[in-house]
Parts: sequence; C-alpha cells; structure tokens
Amino acid sequence: MKALFNTDDGWSGLILRLTLGLVMLPHGAQKLLGWFGGIGFDGTMGFFTQKMGLPWIVAFLVIMGEFFGSLGLLAGLLTRFTAASFIVIMLGAILTVHLPVGFFMNWFGQQQGEGYEYHLLVIGLAAALLVTGAGRWSMDRVVAERVA
Repeated sequence: MKALFNTDDGWSGLILRLTLGLVMLPHGAQKLLGWFGGIGFDGTMGFFTQKMGLPWIVAFLVIMGEFFGSLGLLAGLLTRFTAASFIVIMLGAILTVHLPVGFFMNWFGQQQGEGYEYHLLVIGLAAALLVTGAGRWSMDRVVAERVA
C-alpha cells in the first residue's frame, strides 16, 4: 500500500501532475458534464457504446477516470493509479480510433480525424508520474507518511 502513495518532495512530480491534470480535466468535463463543447455523460455513453461498440463498463470507466482522475492529479491523490489509468485510456484511444489516421494531429484540416501525437504525450507524462510519484504538495505524500 505504501508503494502506491510513496513519493519524494521534488518539483518534478508536482509539475508533471499539475500539467497532466490541467490538460485532462477539460476532456473529462466534456465527457461527464458537457462543458467545453462536450456532449455530456449520456451523449458520451451513447457514442462509446453505440457508435464505437465499447462495453458500457469501459465507457463509464473512461468518463469517470478522465474527470475524477484529473481532479485527483491536481490534489496529488492516487497519482500512480491515475497515471496507469490514463496510460490504458490513451492506448485504447490510439488503438481504436487514432492509429489509422497517423501520427500528427489534424492541424490543417486535411486528415480524416486526429493522429495520436497528443496521446503519446499523455502516456509520457503519465509514465513519468508512475516513476516519480506525486511529488511536492500532494495528498499521496501525506498518506504515505501516515501509512509508514
């Protein structure tokens, strides 16, 4: 249990988790709440299950993971768990949607969708958090000290 929460007091974990949390939060809010032009929970569930054919539990976990995982990263709580979850979510997105489009995002509107470069960046940030932990000013650090 301690290994899940253990972290140092370094700046790297803080910078990584705040960056990843701030980037992923709007994506989760689009899916759960319909903010930032999103279609909300019902629309996202319908899209994932009916259009994409994903099992309902996978769709539900993606929505909840992106939104609440982002909040957890911002607080530094369950950082390694969330980082691993984001890696799985991004690998799933690459394999189910973005791989056929290619590497680059659709910067100039000439592709049939978005490439997977964004997803690789999320995977890289999340992988670094798996190694470093939450870092400075994190709830994980507080939990680790109390579990010791």
